[in-house]
Amino acid sequence: MRIGEVIGRVTLSRFQPQLRGGRFLIALPMPLAALTEGALARGEELVVYDNLGAGPGSLIGISEGREAANPFGKTKAAVDAYCACLIDQITI
Repeated sequence: MRIGEVIGRVTLSRFQPQLRGGRFLIALPMPLAALTEGALARGEELVVYDNLGAGPGSLIGISEGREAANPFGKTKAAVDAYCACLIDQITI
């Protein structure tokens, strides 16, 4: 799992029925320097499926790959990254 910062959202004209109830966000993964020292460096943008209600500026836990599809159970979903949690505070 990686920590990312939400910078926007994606608007869809069509979607798969199993993705109902969520939305797609654009997030920037945060390297260790950004978390510990407040550095401005960020990773490459990710499109993340979210059903928790994260908004711009929120810190989120990003699950990727096979783990991103686990919340959908046996229903197959075309999701590469999933917002697994909303982060209130980080202490390192």
